[in-house]
Amino acid sequence: MLATRSTQYIAKRGAHRASKDVASMIRVNHAGELGADRIYAGQMAVLGNTSMGKEIQHMWDQEKKHKAKFEELISKYRVRPTAFVPIWNVAGFMLGAGTALLGPKAAMACTVAVESVIVEHYNDQLRTLMADPKADKELLEVIQKFRDEEQEHHDLGLEHGAEQAPFYDGLTKLITLGCKVAINISKTV
Repeated sequence: MLATRSTQYIAKRGAHRASKDVASMIRVNHAGELGADRIYAGQMAVLGNTSMGKEIQHMWDQEKKHKAKFEELISKYRVRPTAFVPIWNVAGFMLGAGTALLGPKAAMACTVAVESVIVEHYNDQLRTLMADPKADKELLEVIQKFRDEEQEHHDLGLEHGAEQAPFYDGLTKLITLGCKVAINISKTV
């Protein structure tokens, strides 16, 4: 009886539970887009009134839309967000503001590092979804669109001198490692 009521409730609301793999994708993507939103917020807090402000604002506006879409998908698919949301919120802002304090090129190095990991991560998810003939088409299209926008952010970072940032190699390796750790944590926790 309980399963029937639950099924009826879900059918009335138009929501359904995601498979374990899809739930993990939505959870980690929501966490990543939240982190990106906070990184750009931190960069804007420091560099918003500089010549880089317009570019950072453009990327931040896209990240806000990405975050909103994954918040919508979390609700639609009844996915539990990562327990690390408060930590990613603070860590993202600190990373964005911290690299921006090192200068615009360091902020762009941060963008390049983060977006390279995210593009790779989204590509992995796309391969998984495309291998499944029953894959959710909406999720597939969302990830493709966002992957392309993240690639655009990466390329803008390079165009704006990311590789000329002080300690570029060390900075990007550290940020890349941090992103990969955050992804692995957010998939399940």
